[in-house]
Amino acid sequence: MYKFLLCTRYLRTRYIALASIISVMLGVATMIVVNSVMAGFSHEMRSRIHEILADMVLEAMSMDGNQDPDWQMEKIREVAGQYIEDMSPTVEVYGLLTFRYGGQYIPRPVTLIGIEPASKNRVGDLAIHLENYKPTKDDNGNIVRPAEYALDHDPGWDLPATFMESRRLRAMERQAMRNHDEDDDGAQADGHGEQADDALLEKLGQTATDDKGKEEALGALMKARLYVGAQLISFPFPDKNEKKTRTVWMCQPGDDVMISTVSAGKSPEPRSFHATIVDVFKSGMSEYDSNLVFMNLDELQRIRGMIDPPDDPERGVRSITSIQIKLKDFKDAKIVADRLQAAFPPGFYTVRTWEQKQGPLLAAVDVESTILNVLLFMIIAVAGFGILAIFFMIVVEKTRDIGILKSLGASSQGVMSIFVSYGLSLGMVGSGVGVVVGLLFVRYINEIERALTYITGRKVFDETIYYFPSIPTRVDAFTVLWVASGAILIAIMASILPARRAALLHPVQALRHE
Repeated sequence: MYKFLLCTRYLRTRYIALASIISVMLGVATMIVVNSVMAGFSHEMRSRIHEILADMVLEAMSMDGNQDPDWQMEKIREVAGQYIEDMSPTVEVYGLLTFRYGGQYIPRPVTLIGIEPASKNRVGDLAIHLENYKPTKDDNGNIVRPAEYALDHDPGWDLPATFMESRRLRAMERQAMRNHDEDDDGAQADGHGEQADDALLEKLGQTATDDKGKEEALGALMKARLYVGAQLISFPFPDKNEKKTRTVWMCQPGDDVMISTVSAGKSPEPRSFHATIVDVFKSGMSEYDSNLVFMNLDELQRIRGMIDPPDDPERGVRSITSIQIKLKDFKDAKIVADRLQAAFPPGFYTVRTWEQKQGPLLAAVDVESTILNVLLFMIIAVAGFGILAIFFMIVVEKTRDIGILKSLGASSQGVMSIFVSYGLSLGMVGSGVGVVVGLLFVRYINEIERALTYITGRKVFDETIYYFPSIPTRVDAFTVLWVASGAILIAIMASILPARRAALLHPVQALRHE
């Protein structure tokens, strides 16, 4: 009983105990906040990457691709059909996107991916990232702009009616400017950067006489349709008070752009063609939104010469560079990968999961998180050394009291348990308060960020840099448990040496201590 009484008395009356509790609390709270924010960033990043990439990809070794996607998909079903939910053939090649804005031609290096929207949406949630496919909502969740398409069917390459009308009006404006200005550059420098050149307009003029007919002819002529990454055709612009940013669009759905790429074959040749933007693609990952352009697969195959024979697109054998695969359960990825590697020649095909394709990025995040945890855990270790020093001071200060306890019959083990229990109490109280403070900080971290922004006058978390609308957090119960347990363990270990020293004191020598 005397052990419990002494332990609680020291814990309640000594200010030095409060300092130890605060040091442990700060260490635990800091680790919980940092781990939650890092876990939030990692989870958001992994989820956005996975939404774009399929579970697994069977890729050709060259950009020329391999022929007969139907045979390839049939082979995949034959060797691993019980594990596969769906598949989508694609063609991936590097290219150059060029559009006109502000009187200047703006080039953008891109990765051009030919897809079938329906199958791509089934293997990788394409539709939820198309800006005009989903409805726009305000902060209260009310629908501001209805979706152009119903969410119960797959996206396609048709231009929404609202953009067709605005496209026709812009064509009329450009034609009016051409009639009043002989300068070709000035005639094409409209606000949205439309890229209809002289040869194309002349071709349209031969097939239609009025502006509406020209626009319909243009739609028929432009067989190449695109989903363009948002960052390729937009940029953030701070407003006058510099507290918020707005997005300035250099192109929009309905505008025509120029795509340049290379043909397939032993001697690649340049290929340039006009294409119409059908929708804007926004995944929330800057790596994708500033690089990816999706295009209708059959047209990309035709332009690159991936149809044999090329003069018969309907019956010719087509080539693809990859097949994206969605699994019923991602846990079976290793089994499927082994079977596909055994079924397809290794010199012509590679099989990788989405994690393997993004291996360097995911590994870098994991390494950074691990190093950060080690560094932050040193904060708690510092608190442990503080407890060690404090306990040695208490042993020296209370040497006579220890001698009295031993002379009254207290055992060495009993004296040692007083200090160990004291350390355990400091660790438990500090860890408990630290957990509460850390979880509250995580819960209100965005409100705290806004308050700091208001006080300092500078944006603490700039969404234009981190590409998140708010600070993402993810609390893991196991992480909170091991952080709190680690802090308690450090407090106990820090109390063992002073407790052992107190237990070894001789009663007579302790009573003589000055």
